[in-house]
Amino acid sequence: MQPLAITIKQAVIKDLEILYKIEKECFIKEAFTKKQIRNLLQNSNAISLIAQTNGETAGFIIGLTYPNNKARIGHVITIDVTIKYRRKRIGTRLLNELERKFCRKGVEICYLEARIDNVAARELYRRQGYKETKQLKHYYPKRTNGVQLKKKLRA
Repeated sequence: MQPLAITIKQAVIKDLEILYKIEKECFIKEAFTKKQIRNLLQNSNAISLIAQTNGETAGFIIGLTYPNNKARIGHVITIDVTIKYRRKRIGTRLLNELERKFCRKGVEICYLEARIDNVAARELYRRQGYKETKQLKHYYPKRTNGVQLKKKLRA
């Protein structure tokens, strides 16, 4: 079987509708609103990427950069892959490309959060070198706990 051809490019405001649709598919009740996604796409400190394959948008990722003392910090805000394209390394490709772009902006440490019960996401992040740094009590709706993960990036 031939590997899936995946193209990753910058997300722009015209991608808002499909990004919102994917966000709702992935996170249902915890999904960002369309306005929140629009604000992220327009944020000058955000990096927004989409993955396309077979003429479809298969997923996206949005990260923010922040100054922190002498270093820059990266924060993965959301990573979404449609159900149809899960387990095809699209999430990995998106995360790797975001980290590359973070490094180009001088980011040294990247953070993200995951639901404590999202085993698949936590395993993906562990395989990518993220370490769980702390529990986040009642971080998600319905008092669901989360976990913060951290990775040191190489410039």
